[in-house]
Amino acid sequence: MNIITWLFETNINFGSKSIAVRELMGGILGLSSAILGARRKVSAWPIGILGDGLLFTVFLGAVFAYADQPSANFYGQASRNLLLIIVSVYGWIRWSHHRKSTGGTRPPVSPRWTTSKEKLILVPVIILFYFASMQIFRALGESGSWLLVDTWIFTGTALATFGMSRGYVEFWLVWIAVDLVGVPFAFNNGYYPTGTLYAIYLPFVLWGFFSWVKISKRETNEGQAVSHS
Repeated sequence: MNIITWLFETNINFGSKSIAVRELMGGILGLSSAILGARRKVSAWPIGILGDGLLFTVFLGAVFAYADQPSANFYGQASRNLLLIIVSVYGWIRWSHHRKSTGGTRPPVSPRWTTSKEKLILVPVIILFYFASMQIFRALGESGSWLLVDTWIFTGTALATFGMSRGYVEFWLVWIAVDLVGVPFAFNNGYYPTGTLYAIYLPFVLWGFFSWVKISKRETNEGQAVSHS
């Protein structure tokens, strides 16, 4: 049995529940990426990409059908993972470039709060992105309250990942909002490892937020001290 066959056919049984090993692996890689991101490690991006690639196949269950796992397609969740891969490539390139430009002497990103000008651009873009995504998912067959949930998870994930690549402190708050919606979504649809890991993410996300707030204040003070010296 090769590695691809093993990933797509192997399940872990917990009583009456059967969980795909690639869903579990994808969630663990996602958590590892979040921790590395909080520590401003470039390796957060490739590890996250690998995890999202695995989860992409999980949420297109009807396409990548396997054993007795849920076989519905959740386009918002699947698109979320695909979008994460795309934005993560951007983040990976950006952080790597910044690290090289400093000769590796400084972290690849400097956390900061968004400016008023950036908010004026981001807020309407987010609103338009949300409603455009909703129309696409509706056209693909999603409906009801889960359409709203799925669209928010997709939009929030896109925003948070982009924010992380730019070093915006607020991106951690967006992740919290995504987690609060993602936990019941995953459990209600049978994705128990994903729901559990969403819940586990929360304390790490809170830690990441306060860590970046502290770093932002310290580096801002250091910059002011240099400019006045």
